[in-house]
Amino acid sequence: MEENASLLVVVDAANVVGSVPDGWWRDRRGAAERLRDRLAADGVPGRAGPTEVVLVVEGVARGVESVTGVRVESAPGSGDDHIVELVARAAGDRPVLVVTADRELRRRVTELGAEVAGPRTVRPG
Repeated sequence: MEENASLLVVVDAANVVGSVPDGWWRDRRGAAERLRDRLAADGVPGRAGPTEVVLVVEGVARGVESVTGVRVESAPGSGDDHIVELVARAAGDRPVLVVTADRELRRRVTELGAEVAGPRTVRPG
């Protein structure tokens, strides 16, 4: 792993958005956009140093645009599978943090060497 490699933060949008019952189900795309904007404004609290934030969206949230500070990737199929692919590509080259509460996804990415954190890391409430 490179000494000064930036932290790759991969956020499971559906899981993080779904962690707070605030009516997100009425506007899934809008909820993903609000999460993206919060990440762009606040970054990842408690993480110093350079970070690259990738928000993985799926379903009706596909097509949400990237903004400065947050790259949005629309999963062609399963969001979890796309997250695992992103982690596998980065494994060994840089540190990776995956933000999700999904137990199976957490298991899959930790096997690849990623650190995991729950939704409250980026979405208090």
